[in-house]
Amino acid sequence: MVARQEVSAWRPAVAGIVEVFHARFTEHAYPMHVHDAWTLLIVDDGAVRYDLDRHERATPGGTVSLLPPGVPHNGSPATADGFRKRVLYLDMTLLDAGLVGPAVDTPDLADPLLRTRVGRLHQALADPGDAFEAESRLAFVGERLRGHLRPGRAPSGPPPGRGVARDLRDLLDARLREGVTLAEAARLVHAHPVHLVRAFSAAYAIAPHQYLTSRRVDRARRLLLDGVPPGRAAVAVGFHDQSHLTRHFKRIVGTTPGRYARQARPYGPPGPL
Repeated sequence: MVARQEVSAWRPAVAGIVEVFHARFTEHAYPMHVHDAWTLLIVDDGAVRYDLDRHERATPGGTVSLLPPGVPHNGSPATADGFRKRVLYLDMTLLDAGLVGPAVDTPDLADPLLRTRVGRLHQALADPGDAFEAESRLAFVGERLRGHLRPGRAPSGPPPGRGVARDLRDLLDARLREGVTLAEAARLVHAHPVHLVRAFSAAYAIAPHQYLTSRRVDRARRLLLDGVPPGRAAVAVGFHDQSHLTRHFKRIVGTTPGRYARQARPYGPPGPL
């Protein structure tokens, strides 16, 4: 078998995430080493065998592995074809030092919902224009991890009511173009980030990042009908660039911004899209 190695890494503009690391290895074996950040690992193909705190561990299918900072570990393929993995390195703001001990005892978490949430977080992190979505998804991942490491512990603070959801909606409407981070929104409306997202979703049947995206698409439609080119419209409504607008526009409207603009008519009914 020919050794394969595929690696990509980047630092996202999302507070709490130090690095995103995707890799495909067939033969590479990591020696014993340490990180100064939490290692949140999912394996998409194959499996990884590793030692942590002098105990041999592995990543069975569907699990999420959380390796604490400062604790030596190694890693090597546990299957003949190697493994493909996605890793998030998280700083201590998301998970504090008091959780290191429980993570050493139980680093591999068999939790399908957590696995799904981590996968969706990676998808959001792949697009630099989806920082607000990534922050929202990271908040729920952090809550789920803390629930595993500190079972039975009550969430911090009472859940906010509809008034907090309305305040967040007003804030998103006011900051449509420049956007707002989840941490800033939580501070401005005086609610814990996780509770804020949950309250908004319960009140309006849509997640806040989905609401923000749909409002931006809606405004972009009006600009396109006014003759504004797609690239300028994207920036004007707060998207990262034209490709970011196109991806969300096509998903919501069913066609691309360029085609939408070309088929529009200044007066009367438009042609078929």
